[in-house]
Amino acid sequence: MSAEAFDLPAPLTAAPSDAPPHHVRAALDLRLRALLKHDPGTRTGDDIEDLHQMRVSVRRMRAALKAARPLLDLTWGDGLRAELGWLGGALGPVRDLDVMLLRLRGEVAALPAAEQEAGQALVAALEAEHVEARAEMLAALDAPRYLALVERIADAIRLPLPTPSATQAQPELIDLIRAEAAKMTKAVRRAGEDPPDEVLHALRIHGKRVRYTGELVQPAFRGTPTGKSIKELLGATEELQEVLGDHQDACVAETRIRELLDGLGDDLDAHVVFVAGRLVERERTRAEAKRAQWWPAWEKVAAISL
Repeated sequence: MSAEAFDLPAPLTAAPSDAPPHHVRAALDLRLRALLKHDPGTRTGDDIEDLHQMRVSVRRMRAALKAARPLLDLTWGDGLRAELGWLGGALGPVRDLDVMLLRLRGEVAALPAAEQEAGQALVAALEAEHVEARAEMLAALDAPRYLALVERIADAIRLPLPTPSATQAQPELIDLIRAEAAKMTKAVRRAGEDPPDEVLHALRIHGKRVRYTGELVQPAFRGTPTGKSIKELLGATEELQEVLGDHQDACVAETRIRELLDGLGDDLDAHVVFVAGRLVERERTRAEAKRAQWWPAWEKVAAISL
């Protein structure tokens, strides 16, 4: 697929003087072009980065639509966001397995030679899951629903977006990023310094929403003090996300190794059990190290005001 195949206009740009809904259109245009660019590579699977970038494009479009809900017709915007959620759900399992396989293969390769064969039993089980997940993903990408979704986004880029009635007050773009930042601050205060793993994961999602909303809003404040503050906020939030992302990756890896072991059945080679135990312990150690870093990273975010 390509932008030309969908008869997209020249890439949209958004100037500070443009109305807020136009900034949403420009964001959708940028992300749709990225999605189409990485579609072929996602299908072949030659480079896992293509699927990663395609999934990121979907997430950023969903985040832009969510942040811009006050600017858009709700039925239209929520409907498009739901369809993007379907596509993200189709891409997600393969991307997660790509990451896990890369991690597990690296860990097994670093084991003593005598333990690598046992570790390969875990890798093989994960590879079998990956084959099944890719088949399901490719079926989704070949489905009429996917083509209809891309057409729908292309239509949104060609024409002005549906907006609420003229009598309804429209928020300013800066209000969108302030609202997301306030939600994250409230969630962090509720969580405290040492929350459960699942709460840290939820905070990471809040951080993504702040970043993606900031990316939507930032072009409207280029060259201004507010624009500088938004840039600083995005940088600090990205650092926080990296810490929380590494923590989440370690937690997920620990869980997945346990599940792989359970899936191999009761008649297990003792060497496989031993190796799995070693790998689980490593992931738990990594998770705890990242847990110790998240609050200082959050304090850098909290110090920035818009």
